[in-house]
Amino acid sequence: MPTTRRDIVLGTAATLAVATANPSRAAQLENSREMPMNPLKKIRHLDYTVIFARDMKAMRRFYGEVMQFPVYHELSPQWIEYRIGASLLTLTERGMLFNDAPTPKGALSLQLAFRVAPKEVDECAAALKEAGVEIEMPPTDQDWGHRTLFFRDPDGNVLEIYADI
Repeated sequence: MPTTRRDIVLGTAATLAVATANPSRAAQLENSREMPMNPLKKIRHLDYTVIFARDMKAMRRFYGEVMQFPVYHELSPQWIEYRIGASLLTLTERGMLFNDAPTPKGALSLQLAFRVAPKEVDECAAALKEAGVEIEMPPTDQDWGHRTLFFRDPDGNVLEIYADI
């Protein structure tokens, strides 16, 4: 859980209260802060996602032509990166880095969620329908505060376009 300004203020107030009541405990608290932080807690951003495509040709067409994501870098016909905001979505085939058995056709593998403005969820649904994409769940206001639209890419991965409402 990220540290907030409130946590820092409350932590400082608690340390001052402990220091006043028990100076030796205050020293223990201060020393515990000097322990090194786990480096994994420094991760702040998901930079890129790699999809190991079963049907590379269909996946390239879908993400490039239907979703209209701009190509950021194309290393080879088996490796293409699309820029989506601050992140990259990369398509590749098994065998370039890893050669695990392919995910069976029809097996749910991953879900990607793409955020837009609230009015744009319905506009995206219309554009997807026009491109011949089957909609799994039309634009719907969810109890958790999102307007969502669900569909699948050619490999069967679940895609979501959503907006905070």
